[in-house]
Formats: sequence, C-alpha cells, structure tokens
Amino acid sequence: MSIVRWTLRALLSHWRRHPVQFFSLFTGLWLATALLTGVQAINGQARESYARANDLIGGTPHANLQPVDGQPLPQEAFTQLRRQGWPVSPVLEGTVQLADGSGRLRVMGIEPLSLPPGSRMAGAPAQPGGLIDFIGPPGQGWIAGETMQALDLTEGATQPLANGEALPPLHARGGMAPGVLMVDIGVAQRLLQTPGEISRLVVPAAVQSTLPPPWDTRLRRDDGADTGLDGLTDSFHLNLTALGLLAFAVGLFIVHAAIGLALEQRRPLLRTLRASGVGVRELLLALVIELGVLALLGGTAGVASGYLLASLLLPDVAASLRGLYGAEIGGQLTLSPAWWLSGLGLALVGALLAGASSLWRAARLPLLAVAGGEAWMQAHRLWLRRQGIVAAIAAVVALVAWQWGDSLVSGFVMLGGMLLAAALGLPLLLSGMLRLIPTTGRSPLAGWFIADARQQLPALSLALMALLLALAANVGAGSMTEGFRHTFTAWLDQRLAAELYIRPNDDAQARALQEWLPRQTEVEHHVVVRGLDIEVDGYPVELSGITDDSLYREHWPLLESVDEPWDALFDGSAVMLSEQLARRLDVRAGDAITLPTSGSNWQPRVAAIYADYGNPRGHVLVANQELLRHWPGAPVDSFAVRVAPDDAEALASRLQEEFDLGSDRVVDQARLKGWARQVFERTFSATAALNSLTLGVAGVALFIALLTQGQGRLGQLAPLWATGVSRARLMQLNAAQAWLLSALTLLLALPLGILLAWALVAVINVQAFGWRLPLQVFPGQLLQLAGWAMAATALASAWPLWKLWRSRPVDLLRAFSDER
Repeated sequence: MSIVRWTLRALLSHWRRHPVQFFSLFTGLWLATALLTGVQAINGQARESYARANDLIGGTPHANLQPVDGQPLPQEAFTQLRRQGWPVSPVLEGTVQLADGSGRLRVMGIEPLSLPPGSRMAGAPAQPGGLIDFIGPPGQGWIAGETMQALDLTEGATQPLANGEALPPLHARGGMAPGVLMVDIGVAQRLLQTPGEISRLVVPAAVQSTLPPPWDTRLRRDDGADTGLDGLTDSFHLNLTALGLLAFAVGLFIVHAAIGLALEQRRPLLRTLRASGVGVRELLLALVIELGVLALLGGTAGVASGYLLASLLLPDVAASLRGLYGAEIGGQLTLSPAWWLSGLGLALVGALLAGASSLWRAARLPLLAVAGGEAWMQAHRLWLRRQGIVAAIAAVVALVAWQWGDSLVSGFVMLGGMLLAAALGLPLLLSGMLRLIPTTGRSPLAGWFIADARQQLPALSLALMALLLALAANVGAGSMTEGFRHTFTAWLDQRLAAELYIRPNDDAQARALQEWLPRQTEVEHHVVVRGLDIEVDGYPVELSGITDDSLYREHWPLLESVDEPWDALFDGSAVMLSEQLARRLDVRAGDAITLPTSGSNWQPRVAAIYADYGNPRGHVLVANQELLRHWPGAPVDSFAVRVAPDDAEALASRLQEEFDLGSDRVVDQARLKGWARQVFERTFSATAALNSLTLGVAGVALFIALLTQGQGRLGQLAPLWATGVSRARLMQLNAAQAWLLSALTLLLALPLGILLAWALVAVINVQAFGWRLPLQVFPGQLLQLAGWAMAATALASAWPLWKLWRSRPVDLLRAFSDER
C-alpha cells in the first residue's frame, strides 16, 4: 500500500502542472453527470407522483370492475354486491375547473371504510375524530400541500367551481398525489354533478367473475402500480432518458480525451515509476484510485447541477404531461438519497468506461516502449482497426433492429446502433476523406497541411465524435420538432374549423342548448357531437358521433380512405379510425373491426384513417344515428358552432351567462388553438434545452481538445518556422486545419441528422405514440446549425491560436532543438 500511495502522489502531481487538463476532465464528468441525473430526477419525480396517486386507493394487488361500454355504473351495483358478500369499494373520478380559471383538480371520491387493505387511504379517515369530519356535512377535501400552494388555495377555505358547485373545506394532507382532491364519494357526486353514479369498483385481484346483469362489465387486472397513465407516459419519459444518455455519452468523450492525453503526456513518469520497481498491478490500482477521486469531484458537482437543471425544466415537463395526458406530477423536487448516490455511481462508472482503453493500453505496452511515441501510435492504429470492426457490428445491429424489431426498445436499439456506428466510424471516414484531397503538384506546404491534419486525428477524434453526435442530434430533433410544428399547425387549422366549441354540463343543458342555438341570429349553424368512452382490445377509445356536415367533409384531413369515405360513414356501414388506433389494431382502410356495444358486438368497415396528433387514446368517428342505435342514450359531448369571427366572443359571453357555463365549457377557436400550441411548445422545451446543452458540451470538448493539443504543437510547428514560415502563416494553417476537420464532420453530420430525423418520425414516434409524421428537412435550419458549428470551432481554436501568436522565438528555437 505504501508503493500505491507514493505512486498515487506522483500521478496526482501531473494535474497541478496541467490545470487545463484537470479542468477538461472535471468539466466532462460534471456536464455528463448533470444532464443525465437531471433527466433522471424529472422522470423519478413523475413516476413517484403516479405511484402516490395509485397507492391512495390501491395498495395490495387489486382489480377494477368497469362497464364494457364505458358508461358509469349505477350506485346500486355497489350496494347489491356488498350484500352478496363481494369485497368491492366504489370510486368516482372526474375533473373540475376552478371558477377563477386558475387550474383544474382531479376529484377522487371514495368510500373510506371499504377500501382494499394496504391502500394509503384505507381507514385513514376513520382515525379518531376524522371519519365524521370527512363524510359528514359539509365534508372535507384532502389535497397535497404543494397543490394548494400552486393554485393559491388556503387551508379550511372553500372554492367555487366553474360548474356552479363549491369545494368542501380543504385540508392539506401528507402523502396525497399532486393535482388530486380526495373527498367522500357523495361529495364527489355533487361536485361532478353525477348523482347516483360511480366510475368503477375496486375488488381484490382474486375475484374472477363478472357482475351479474344488468351491469355488463369486464374485469381488468391491476397489479397495484398502474395508474392508467403508465402506458401513455412511459414513451415520453423514455425519450427524455434517451436524450440524457446521449448527453452523457458526449460528456464522456471529453473525459476519454483528457484521460488519454494525460496518460500519453505522463509516459516519462510511467517509465520512471516502472523502472523504480512499481509493478503493473500497483500502477493500475493507483490509476484507478486517481480516476475514482476525480470522478467523485466531478460527480458531486454534476449531481448538484442536475438537481438545479431538473428544477428549471420540471414546470414545463409537468405542463406537458398535464396537457397531453392529464397526468399530474409534483412541481417541487422531492428526491431520495438513492438518487444522489446513483448520480455519484454514474460518474464513477462513466469515468471508468472513459478511461478503460487508456488503462488497457498502458498495461499492454512493454516497459521500454512506454516512452516511445511510435509505440503509442502503433497502439492507436490497432485500436482504430478494432474500432472500425465495432462500428460495422453496431451498424448491422441497427439494421437488424429496424428490419425485424417491432417495439419501442428495438427502435432505440436501432437508434443507438446507428449513432454508435457513425461515431466510431468517423475517424476512419475523416482519414479516408483527407487522403482523397489531392496534394500532388502543389507546394510542399500543402502536402504538410494534409499530412499534419491526418496526424492530428488521434488527438481530435473524440472531440470530433462528440461534435458529430451533437450536430446530428440537433439536426434530427430540430427537423422533427419543426416538422411537427408545421404539421400540427396545419392540422389544427383543418380540424378546428368551427368558431366556438360548447361542452354542456349534463343532458338537460344539452337539450336546452339544442333549442336555444338555432334561435340566435348570429349562429350560422351548429353540429351536435355525441360521445362516450369504450375499450377495444383493452385499449381506451373515444367514440364521437357526428352528423353529415361540411365541417367534416371539407376540413377533416384523411391519411388513407376507401372511395367516397364520407358517404360510407354517414350511411352507417363504416366508421373512421385515428391513426394510432388503426396501428394498434393493425387494420387498413376497407378492413372490418369489432366494436363492443351495450348489446352484441358491431363489425363495421373502416372507411378512412385520419391523423389525431397528441391524443394518447384511440378515436373513432361514427354516424350519430349508428351511435344511438348501438349505444342508446349516448350523451351529447359538445356543440361545434359556426358564427362570424367577430361575433364569437359576444356569443360566448351570452352562453356563459344564460346557461351558467364555466370558461372551460365555452371555448373559442383561437383560444383552443393557442392552448394546443402552448402545450406543444412546452412539450418540446425540455428536448430543445437538452439539445442545446449537448451542442454546448460538444463545443467544450472541441475547445479542450484543441487547447490541450496546442501545448504540444510547438515541436511540430518549429521546423516550419525554421524554414521561414511566419507565425501569422502558422496560425492561418492551424485555424484552417481545425475548420477543415469541423467542416468534414459537419458534412457527415447532416445526412446522419436527417437519417436520425427519419428514425424519430417513422420508427420511434410510431412505436411511442402510434402516429407518424412526414419527414421534413429545413435548409434554413441546417444553414443556421452549420453557422453555429463553425462559430463553435472558431471559438474553440481561438485560445490555442492566441497562445501560438504570443509564443516567443526562443520558445520555437527550444522546441526545434528538442525535436532534433
């Protein structure tokens, strides 16, 4: 151990003499750990919120009894089954809007004494003095303290709702999920204006039979950890994780380059240590300990920065999940000690991975060759050949995953293999491209220029790999995001053609609106939309019943259809499906599908398939008369009202006053489009932030590589200076070499980024969300990114060039003498 201790002291002295290299290593570990742990913090906060929402009523493994047609159950189902000895517990769920428009709450009504054992709320209201307050008039509303703070609610106060009801006195309660209001089921029926109805019955998982008539139900198993949101949000979190891993990989390139350079510069020190009796085992142990200490320093800073990054991005991610899926996650980070320890573990593992090749080369080189530059060059050539083989294998894996894979995991395997093959193959491609540049017949300086650029590849290859990945990620994600923005905007303009959309509170109000709207002179016409929720093969589906109107024939965009699809829809022989439902059921236009009804199953044809971006559930368009025939009593879901744009705001105000409708029940086209676009922008804000950070990390990698390489460049430039080449000319040649390598990397990054964009829209997006976007390439965006890449190269090379300019003739003479 004494030998290891003194060896370690000798190794650590290198960082005191080379603070720039220490800064590069520290920066790489810091940035890599910060970006990945920040993403992990966001995902962990979301999943913890989902679990808390489920544990409120779930606990032990349980199942849910729900009607097959998606309609609510009558309250009598609970009382009759309890009398028959079934251990069921009723749950009523819904969403309410505060009257001041400040936010929404997910209302969850429970019957506390019958909840399954193990649930967080089971028996909690029955604590001394708690049961009467919870279920007795006026009841209590339990809510998370952070939700009260976010909505500016006060302890013990009541709040009016947009539908005219008022919340019971609110009380902050520990363990509550964000955005959830827990009340007695009777209070929930009042708040949601659904008297005598329940959403589902929670029963032990061992129950196998279905409810007796007249409640036609299906048994859906639940392991106690699924809130119903997991399948919808996993892909969102997986995309964030993929971006975090990409940023982590780019940061490790910096670490790898710094470790390799430090090891090469310490060749004389390694030779001296070995000659002094330090064995290979002791030397490697000291190097690993040194790496671990550096990893702990960088990891500690990275975890702290990751927490700060997650705090900044969490509000936008929470808004995206709320807008896209109705999923509520906490707005404040509450992270366990395991997260902090895992961040440090990531830094340690990353440092070991980044330094493994350098440690391996140091262990394999003979003692006398440790100080020989040619030995290190030969080792690099051998490593480069092996790197090319690994790149080819990664490309084959990506091709196999694309050809035969059919899942989100296989899509990311394809993506990872493609990026890995491109990164590892970059030095070989750059070397080959430099060989193709003709030098015959030109000046000797031109020949030196190309040869020296090839000689710099070993030192710069990792930084250029990082630049390639960052540029490709920005091209791919930028093309997908901008393409989605254009497609989404055009789709909204087509789908949201009516000026006003009205959602009645109940059937009585719907009938009153149906009589009132035709009498208004400013109303050109209106369309009634009926709707209900069903399940098709276990997948949640929204049914929308519509009438024959130009609002649909002229404005509803179709991706695929049979001849005369609208005629087939309105004559009752066919339906139309959203793209995600069609992909899930594996059907095309003209195929037949089976829809479960309140009676026997219905098997219509598919007249068309349409885009339904952003909807996590399936969607089916049905003629209104067919909806009522197969699902009698289907309620009116909404009215689409055509008015002159100037009259929309006045009509909306009259509707709210006349029918006591909240602001969330009468929505004009402009506000609805604005909300949808806001959700879109927030959804991709985290992606844009991570892409920008990844490009910044790549710029840092290039800067550090050029800076550290510049320390040893005088020996290579001194012979040129001795032959009469001025320092200004040397600076121009150095700058041109950096620009040439960056330009060639950019040239390779652009097609790789377009291929990445295709993979995102045609593979990842389809597997994650069920719909495909058209691939769009934006030349202006590519030119802007190219400008940023060249600017980053100029900034990265500025300091080394300045040091060359400031070098004294005596420094060049000394370097020239040493080289001789």
